[in-house]
Amino acid sequence: MEINVKSLKQICEIAGAPGFEKRVRELVIELVTPHADEVKTDNLGNVIAVKKGTRNPDGKRVMVAAHMDEIGFIVTHIDDNGFLRFHTLGGFDPKTLTAQRVIVHGKKDLIGVMGSKPIHVMSQEERNKLPKTTDFFIDLGMPKEEVERYISIGDSVTRDRELIEMGDCVNCKSIDNRVAVFILIEALKKLENPAYDVYATFTVQEEVGIRGANVAAHGINPDFGIALDTTIAFDVPGAQAHEKVTELGKGTAIKIMDAMTICDYRMVEFMKQTANKEKITWQPEILTAGGTDTAGVQRMGKQGAIAGAISIPTRHLHQVIEMAHKQDIAYSIDLLVACLEQLDSYDWKH
Repeated sequence: MEINVKSLKQICEIAGAPGFEKRVRELVIELVTPHADEVKTDNLGNVIAVKKGTRNPDGKRVMVAAHMDEIGFIVTHIDDNGFLRFHTLGGFDPKTLTAQRVIVHGKKDLIGVMGSKPIHVMSQEERNKLPKTTDFFIDLGMPKEEVERYISIGDSVTRDRELIEMGDCVNCKSIDNRVAVFILIEALKKLENPAYDVYATFTVQEEVGIRGANVAAHGINPDFGIALDTTIAFDVPGAQAHEKVTELGKGTAIKIMDAMTICDYRMVEFMKQTANKEKITWQPEILTAGGTDTAGVQRMGKQGAIAGAISIPTRHLHQVIEMAHKQDIAYSIDLLVACLEQLDSYDWKH
């Protein structure tokens, strides 16, 4: 199955740091509106696209969550020479900031670079230390007076990197979690016969604490929940077999647990059975560190939800070189559609 790489590229490259999702939200609304019965935005900024079920006399609801935000930064200070200091929005390994270009979103977008002390003037002690985020600053190549014409304290910053194809893979910043946004939109396009009412929810502020999913689930009050997010593919040199979590090209991943959620055993079994029935290649996922929107979807409704997650194996997470396999993405779309169309075929009481 081919995927629409052009659409994925557009979704991955657009800016949307936590709390600053306006641009990606507008794109999502544009892309999803033709394929939904209703599209609305809540007070926090989540986009909720509703597709009515075709066999749903009891009005059951299934919430599918994919977060729109990407890890980024916020400007905290402009010094006398025009250099910016920043605070992180989301989790960063500081060494991945070295030699990166960023985009500062002020009155207009400005390209900046992540600067730090040159190795030539570091002491031996400094060379041997691991970098900290506070070791970095953003250089816009402008004096303070010029910078302040466009940039203010509190402006957001995102990373600058285009999506490319590498063999059977795609590579970009923000595959986490724009690939899931893409999958949810593509699934809505293909979804012809949903069993129950589908609340396709494009959430905000996941990278800073699953805030959007919590609010959306409280409002939707779903009976069932499926989260879509990336997961670690640690299938690289030096990794032990038990450390891999998932592998690229081995299929979509069915989450069993992460650090914030133990998925409902019924949903896990339903997903496995559905994948096998539809001949969709899959692999199990247990992620012992890190959480996803699954937590909010599962627990923030009034009675909780029977919840699980479809995960997309991704190498080099939270870097600008995140990599996912195109066939794994295609299988993820297929599994989501099959689950939404067959939810009423499973005995959820057992």
